[in-house]
Amino acid sequence: MPTNLPPEYHRADERFRAAKSTDEKIAALEDLYGTIPKHKGTDKLRADVRRRLARLRDESRNQKRAPGRHESAFHVVREGAGQAALVGPTNTGKSALLRALTHARPEVADYPFTTWTPTPGMMPIDDIQVQLVDTPPVHREHVEPAMFDLIRHADLLLEVVDLMDEPLRQFDETNAILMEHRVVPLPLTDRAANPERSEFLPALILANKNDDALTDEDAAVFSELLGSSWTVIPISAAGRNFDLLKKRVFETLSIIRVYSKPPGKKPEMGSPFVLKRGSTVADFAAKVHHDFLAQLASARVWGEGVRDGQLAGRDHPLNDGDVVELKTHSS
Repeated sequence: MPTNLPPEYHRADERFRAAKSTDEKIAALEDLYGTIPKHKGTDKLRADVRRRLARLRDESRNQKRAPGRHESAFHVVREGAGQAALVGPTNTGKSALLRALTHARPEVADYPFTTWTPTPGMMPIDDIQVQLVDTPPVHREHVEPAMFDLIRHADLLLEVVDLMDEPLRQFDETNAILMEHRVVPLPLTDRAANPERSEFLPALILANKNDDALTDEDAAVFSELLGSSWTVIPISAAGRNFDLLKKRVFETLSIIRVYSKPPGKKPEMGSPFVLKRGSTVADFAAKVHHDFLAQLASARVWGEGVRDGQLAGRDHPLNDGDVVELKTHSS
C-alpha cells in the first residue's frame, strides 16, 4: 500500500471496517476513494477500491430489487458432479488455475486482492464436469462471512499455496482462518474448537507455481513437511499435473459414474449418472427417475466383478464405469 496516503484515507477506512450495512460500506468506500491521490503509485489501490465498490453496488441493487430477499454476491448455483472451492492467500494463483482448468475468465493480476467475488467454472474430468469456485483471498483484514458460508457448503477444499513464497506459512495461516470460521479440513478434525457447529471437508493442497523440474524438489520438501495426512499436488497454471489433479479430485469426491442401458438398445455412454461411492442398483434407479425405484422389476449389470449382463438385485453395489439396464413392471 502507498505510504503517502492522507489521514482522511485512514479515517474513511476505519468507517468502512465498522460499517454494518451494504449502503454504509458503499458510502465509506466512496469517501475513501476520493481521498486517494492520483499518481502512478496509487493506480492499483484505486483499481481495487473500484472493484470493491462495484461488488457492493451489485449487492445493494439485488437487495432493493427483491425486498425481504437477499441474494448474496457470494451465492453460486451448484452445477456438475461436485463443487470444489479454491481457497488461499492473495497472489497464490487461484484465478490463473481457474482460467487454465475451466472456460471461466477471472481477472488475473500480479497485485493483491484481484478477486472480490466468487467466480465459478466447470472443469472437465473425462465425461463429467466438476465445478471449481475461485474465492476471494483468505485474509484476516478482508473477512466476508458470506464467503465462508459458500466454502462450508462446498464438497471439497482446494487449498492453494505459492510454492515459491513460504508455502508452509500460507498453509498454516489459511487453515487457522478457516477453522476460526468453522471450516475444518478433515486432517485437522481433532483440533476443531467447536465440532458441533463446524463443517468438516476433505482437502487437497495445491502447491502452485511448480512451473518446471527445477521446483520439483521444493514441492517434495513441502509435501514431506506436511506429512502423510495431507495430499499435496504440485501444479502450475502452465499445465503441469492437471491430470493428477483431476484424478485426485474425482477420488476425493467419492463418486462413481454409472451408464444407463435402455432394454434392447446400446448403453448411453456419453452421459453418465453420478452417484456416491457405495451406491446400489436401487440408488441408480431412483437417480434415473423417481418412479423407477417403486416399479423396478429387475436389473442387469455390465462392469467390474460381474458377468456381462448379470441379473442383480436392488442392493447390488455398483462400481465406477458400470452399465445398468433397468426393467420395470410396466416395461
